[in-house]
Amino acid sequence: MNAAPNHIAIIMDGNGRWARRRGLPRTAGHRAGINKIKKMIKVADDLGVKILTLFAFSTENWNRPKREVDMLMRSLENFLDKEVADLNKNNIRLQVIGRDEPIPKKLLEKLKNAQETTKNNTGITVNLAFNYGARSEIVDAAKKIADEVSQRRYNLDQLNENSFSEFLYTAGLADPDLLIRTSGEMRISNFLLWQLSYAELYFTKKFWPDFDKKDLQDAIAEYESRDRRFGEVKSK
Repeated sequence: MNAAPNHIAIIMDGNGRWARRRGLPRTAGHRAGINKIKKMIKVADDLGVKILTLFAFSTENWNRPKREVDMLMRSLENFLDKEVADLNKNNIRLQVIGRDEPIPKKLLEKLKNAQETTKNNTGITVNLAFNYGARSEIVDAAKKIADEVSQRRYNLDQLNENSFSEFLYTAGLADPDLLIRTSGEMRISNFLLWQLSYAELYFTKKFWPDFDKKDLQDAIAEYESRDRRFGEVKSK
């Protein structure tokens, strides 16, 4: 039996299909998905989760229709305008992981301000993976290391699996214990490829806007029932 997960990562999938089944435009599904974020942060916090990483927008999502992308940018701006004060009041720390470019300047400023406002909070840490791709993250880490070595600030003899993690976007944070993906898709879609090496994976057919407290509790219960060996063989 495992203890409750310290760090949960969620691929919030299925917004568009949720909307389509209701005869609504995809944009309505994305709005419903963004509204669900606030509720699930509180649920995770109440359940004792210390770190919650949410895959909100990938580097590949820029290829979606411009109208849909623009709506997502506006919806995130509105979310930040409405919710950052409450996040701060509730001692929640918000971090954003991903590349800055080509996020619109106004939204990027709001993301940075939200992080600055909440940086000293000691409650649950919420990592918003926005304009994020795991392959890009690993490439960026390699570039940082190369730059540090070329400037003679870093010795390659120091590099190992633990020290490499210090160059990732998630530096300083424990790796996820549990990955949840909603909507029935069974892949990790270029998300936290390094950090998920030993995570337990949990897939549910629920679309993200329908995912609720009981669903999260079910995922945690399944996680707690599994035997995590990290490559070892445990004696009976």
